[in-house]
Amino acid sequence: MSGSLPFYQKHHRHYDRDYRSKETVSKLSQYQASSRYTAGSSTSAATSRSSGLNVSTHYGLEASRLSPILKRAKPTYLAVDKDHQIIGYVVPIFRGSQEFGTGFSSREEARVRDSSEYMARRDLFTSGMEMERSEQTSRREAIRETAERISLNKRIHEHGVHFKRMNEDSLMHTPEFVIKPRSHTVWEKQCVRLHCTVRGWPDPRVVWYKNNVAIDPVGHGDKYKLESKYNMHSLEINRCDFDDTAQYRVSAMNSKGELSSFASVVVKRFKGDMDESLPSPRRGSTEDGPVCEYGVNFKTHIVDKFGVTFGREGETISLGCTVIISPALHRYQPEIQWYRDDVLLSPSKWYNMHWSGDHATMTLTHLNKEDEGLYTLRVTTKSGYETYSAYVFVRDSEAEVERAPGAPLDVRCLDANKDYIIVTWKQPAVDGGDSILGYFVDRCEVGTTHWVQCNDTPVKFARFPVTGLVEGRSYMFRVRAVNQNGMSHPSRVSEPVAAMDPSDRARIRGASAPWTGQIIVTEEEPAEGIVPGRPLELQVTEATKNYVVLSWKPPGDKGLEGVMYYVEKCVAGSDTWQRVNTEIPVKSPRFALFDLAEGNSYSFRVRCCNAAGVGEPSDPTEASTVGDKLDIPSAPSKVVPIRNTDTSVVVSWQASSEAKELVGYYIEASVLDSNEWEPCNNKPVNVTRFICHGLTTGEKYVFRVRAVNAAGLSQFSPESEPVEVKAAIASPAPPYGITVLECVFDSMVLSWKQPTFIGGADITGYFVDYREVIDGVTGKWHEANIRSISERAYRVSDLKEKRKYQFQVRAANMAGVGIPSLPSDTFLCEEWTIAVPGPPHDLQVREVRSDSLVLLWKPPVYQGRDPVNGFYIDIKEADAPVEAWKGVNTKATEKTFFKIKNLKEGGNFVFRVRAQNKAGVGQTSEETEPVIAVTKPGTKEIAVDVDDDGIISLNFECCDTTPDSKFVWSKDYEEIADTSRLTIETKGNKSKTIFNTPAEEDIGIYSCIVTHTDGASSSYTLSEEELKRLLEVSHDHKFPVIPLKSELAVELLEKGKVRFWLQADKMSANGKVDYIFNDNLISQGDKYKLNFDKNTGVIEMIMDSLTPADEGTFTFKLQDGKATNQSSLVLIGDVFKELQKESEFQMKEWVRKQGPHFIEYLGYEVTPECCVVLKCKVGNMKKDTSALWYKDGHEIKADENLGFTEGVLKLEIAQISKKDSGVYEVVLKDDRGKDTSTLNLTDKGFKDLMNEVFSFIANSSTPLKITSTENGIRLYTFVSYYNDLLQVTWHYKDSAISFSDRIKSGVVGEQLWLQISEPSEKDMGKYAIEFNDGKGGLRRTVELSGQAFDDAFAEFQRLKAAAIAERSRARVAGGLPDVVTIQEGKALNLTCNISGDPVPEVTWLKNDREITSDEHCILKFESGKFASFTITGVNISDSGKYSILVKNKYGTESGDFTVSVFISEEAASKKK
Repeated sequence: MSGSLPFYQKHHRHYDRDYRSKETVSKLSQYQASSRYTAGSSTSAATSRSSGLNVSTHYGLEASRLSPILKRAKPTYLAVDKDHQIIGYVVPIFRGSQEFGTGFSSREEARVRDSSEYMARRDLFTSGMEMERSEQTSRREAIRETAERISLNKRIHEHGVHFKRMNEDSLMHTPEFVIKPRSHTVWEKQCVRLHCTVRGWPDPRVVWYKNNVAIDPVGHGDKYKLESKYNMHSLEINRCDFDDTAQYRVSAMNSKGELSSFASVVVKRFKGDMDESLPSPRRGSTEDGPVCEYGVNFKTHIVDKFGVTFGREGETISLGCTVIISPALHRYQPEIQWYRDDVLLSPSKWYNMHWSGDHATMTLTHLNKEDEGLYTLRVTTKSGYETYSAYVFVRDSEAEVERAPGAPLDVRCLDANKDYIIVTWKQPAVDGGDSILGYFVDRCEVGTTHWVQCNDTPVKFARFPVTGLVEGRSYMFRVRAVNQNGMSHPSRVSEPVAAMDPSDRARIRGASAPWTGQIIVTEEEPAEGIVPGRPLELQVTEATKNYVVLSWKPPGDKGLEGVMYYVEKCVAGSDTWQRVNTEIPVKSPRFALFDLAEGNSYSFRVRCCNAAGVGEPSDPTEASTVGDKLDIPSAPSKVVPIRNTDTSVVVSWQASSEAKELVGYYIEASVLDSNEWEPCNNKPVNVTRFICHGLTTGEKYVFRVRAVNAAGLSQFSPESEPVEVKAAIASPAPPYGITVLECVFDSMVLSWKQPTFIGGADITGYFVDYREVIDGVTGKWHEANIRSISERAYRVSDLKEKRKYQFQVRAANMAGVGIPSLPSDTFLCEEWTIAVPGPPHDLQVREVRSDSLVLLWKPPVYQGRDPVNGFYIDIKEADAPVEAWKGVNTKATEKTFFKIKNLKEGGNFVFRVRAQNKAGVGQTSEETEPVIAVTKPGTKEIAVDVDDDGIISLNFECCDTTPDSKFVWSKDYEEIADTSRLTIETKGNKSKTIFNTPAEEDIGIYSCIVTHTDGASSSYTLSEEELKRLLEVSHDHKFPVIPLKSELAVELLEKGKVRFWLQADKMSANGKVDYIFNDNLISQGDKYKLNFDKNTGVIEMIMDSLTPADEGTFTFKLQDGKATNQSSLVLIGDVFKELQKESEFQMKEWVRKQGPHFIEYLGYEVTPECCVVLKCKVGNMKKDTSALWYKDGHEIKADENLGFTEGVLKLEIAQISKKDSGVYEVVLKDDRGKDTSTLNLTDKGFKDLMNEVFSFIANSSTPLKITSTENGIRLYTFVSYYNDLLQVTWHYKDSAISFSDRIKSGVVGEQLWLQISEPSEKDMGKYAIEFNDGKGGLRRTVELSGQAFDDAFAEFQRLKAAAIAERSRARVAGGLPDVVTIQEGKALNLTCNISGDPVPEVTWLKNDREITSDEHCILKFESGKFASFTITGVNISDSGKYSILVKNKYGTESGDFTVSVFISEEAASKKK
């Protein structure tokens, strides 16, 4: 539209005047100061108020008086509310493509100019002065309108900016899709783009998903391109292929929440590009129904279903089903939807949904009681949909305080206004055993984690108005229940809700739709200085004993600035009105009053107020009594439980007669006479029938129900009659699959399949009806049998040949006769004459496992021309075409059962059977129902057992039995009727078949099937080999042998006693033993000590000693009931002699140990310090026992080297040498006896000892290192201890070194070294030192070459030069005293030795000043060795410090002395 503002100019402040010309600005300033403009403005404003419209431009006849203006501002058509918020458009009814100041288009103006009216008007303005005055007037009015529009737009813009800056939270709202993405169908290799427009505050973040997987444009830059401009978002898919067929989701999220929208993209292929593995797509429709994708009719099967599930609050559970879709098309994905209580669920933080291609899963991440309900999986394909449902029960989490109530649930926010919100919830089913005192409501501002309690005292009503909220802020709420025992866990938090006016919320969330052609009439602008009128329609909307909620409508003249409200109350019967909210007026037309006296009656009224003052009060309400208007519902009645399954009961009841605003019902169950009630549901149900799950099979329960609404929980209903939990019995479903097995001229043999549902009880029989069909017209039904038949085959007689018939079958059980089956196909009663047999019938599948199953059938009734001599079994997958049938056995089987092996685990199969005779293979049987090859959990197999009496039995256990289940045993799959050879015993869920007299006639396949289960069955093949093995085991059990853990053995005890013993594995208290020696029974006596420990099974016989008469055979014979065994031990010849000799030695040892003796004989050990310690361990010592050490027969005197600690005698040899070689002996003796221990440390003994010492020394050596001396290079290692007997060998390049004057070795302390004098490059190589310890020795090596040699050689040269310099340096060898004291007049002569090469220069100093030789002081240096200092006559001036300084090229040295001259007493006296 040419008159509306472009989007890029609406919110720019510079739009007001910056683009105006200077002339226009000048004119505007001129007319703003004029009185005419002011008057016109007032008039215009008044007119605008009276009309009730807020428009920015004027149109009509008045505008026609204005002259055209060349450059005129475009008018705006914005509709605004009292807060100057834009809420829509105001559009003129008539509109041209180009606007002028006159309001006419160019074409209209041309027409008017040509009209007589225009001519007449021109005549009126013949005067030039009048024409100019009229034109000036038109321009003034145009400028005035422009000024009004500019001022209004600026005020609106500034107010909006200020409102956003001061109240940002009030504008925040969840994302919303203005334009949702649209689904597309494109050809392969085309591009497709999905668009959407999103708005929200703050600006949402948009993410695109493909099949719930986030799209990564960076990782697939060539495939996907994302764009976001001006809240418009797009996803472009480049060159689509078949894999791009998917459901795409765009998610918009900000701090207020998240919203998603979905679109599908279907990529089609041209006929020539179709995947050959897929069927060709069909066009249009067929007679069979709608055409499916690719012309395929999909069949959906939901298997591996989740059952009734029980969880606890806070837990995580997953519900899943396996979905089999046939035919299986590659990359085909059905639509998977999850529902709870028929409400579609979407992915959220509470629900995660996943589809893996064949398995649908939904995970409830954090259970709450709100999650309880009936969950339904819906799988939708092009051919229809399949559903499966099961209930999920959520129990309360463990209370923090014992017997505290359960958490409330379903917290919601209603009637949200500027400063208050009504919070509702549902009461919990569990009250902890004590009635709930009330509830506390907590609030938390969105974006924080701080929870604030809203009410100081608990409220019993399940609805509470929360006040004191900040307008524009968003809040979450939770509720806690409390009883006298404590507080419950908090409920699940509510969804966030903003405290704001509902109209503001609607306006903010409203879509900015394009022009619709409608005119929106807005409310008038606020008027300043006007007191508001009366509020309207004041009423009490809710009243409880805790609070009262009032609501009203704003006054009719709401266009008043900043309207707020005061609420007043008045006690009924008085005229005194009291203002309730004295401090702060309320902004919302709702108000909650607390602290009213319960039982009193009040009237209420409301006043409006604004800056201009307080208005008149509204009409008062009728007197309202403070109390709960909503009563607690009455108790339900007539609770009737009905059997359902073996773990559930259907409970129905009569609804509460008096129940307003009913929320639902809670059901509780109790085991009869236990008086302990448990809730059946933790979320109220709003029906009068409920299935209570999780009950114990066989127990009797009673039930009760109570109703709940916001006011509270009703009283419990009367208890129901007790009901036993077991599967309900009903009449069976109709049979199906009626076929003809044989036909003669007047009868037909029919067969049918057992009903899919037998009603919880065994089928007792079947009834067959028939009717004649003549020319397509059916007759009446006739009974074929009066008495029921137990077989699923029956011959219908008395039919008429060449007539057509239909049949129906009904099944019967103890509950009655079920409804009849559907009429069969029409069969012609005509005798069969074909040569091949008819179809087998009554196919049954048993023993289904992951890789095998057993198929049973009955032979055909019609044999054909010859008897049946075999059967063929066919198999195919359930969803495979007819051509997929293939044979299981290549050779016909004569039996009517067959075990089919090598099945694919999880495969879905069907089977059929064909009979053959000499004429050929006959008709095929009806195929079985689909069977999935999977081993069901808890499946057990038949186990064979042989008891202690040798009785052979077959045992079968079933975990899924019901009270009506029976174990049916068969041999070769024929029920066992002859009990002469077998005895069948059943107890509980276990059954046993006992072989009375096992023999060859018992060989066969034994099977057991359990009725009233899901096909629980198993088999056991008793072959000839297995029978033989079982008979051997049976014989062992009948004639048992006592097992032995060990055979008869002999061992020697202390004192040389001989012990014969064995150990039996297991013997009872009645077991006995016979002890036999050489066929003679042995009895207890002095020679034989007999013992039998029945607890351990140890049998022993002890003899004090052995004599030659004891040579022979010893035998122990065992007997325990009928079990026997024996074990013998032969002791003759050398074996007996060795045992006798060892016995005598042990006797002597025992005698020796009666006195002081050696526990461990004398030995030695070497310490890490290379000390040798001789030690022995002694025992049975006393204080007076002596221990003497001897060496070579000489007693070693006791000193610090002898020790005795903790029964150990020690002799320490600190530094062993050859002198320590000898024979060492220790003698223990006292009055009880004597014992001796000897250690030979001579020759080999000493050598072995020293080798051990050498080994310690070698191991303590440090790595071989290199150092340099003034004479050459030295290699060295350190040892912790050195012994003179240690033998070491130095090696150079793996050869022993021959020592010379240039290469020497030696030992200094603990250092072993090798000196290479005057080394050269010939000495470079690998050096090693080898320590000889009599074993492998130890070698330390070092590489003297390369940089190592260069460094060492350089250091040698340096040290050598330093040594030479040190030896040749000038030195003062001696001869000079430190101090010389001499009498005046005496002669002083000092001489010192001087050395150095070359001869040093000598200089004498006195007091650090050089002196020269003269007559008084004579200085001499003779022979280059002697320097002399002579003073002929000493006087006082000669006192001082003297020095001699010698110097040559290698160094300088000085010698100092002090001369002190004194005057004698005589000379001194003379001077005086």
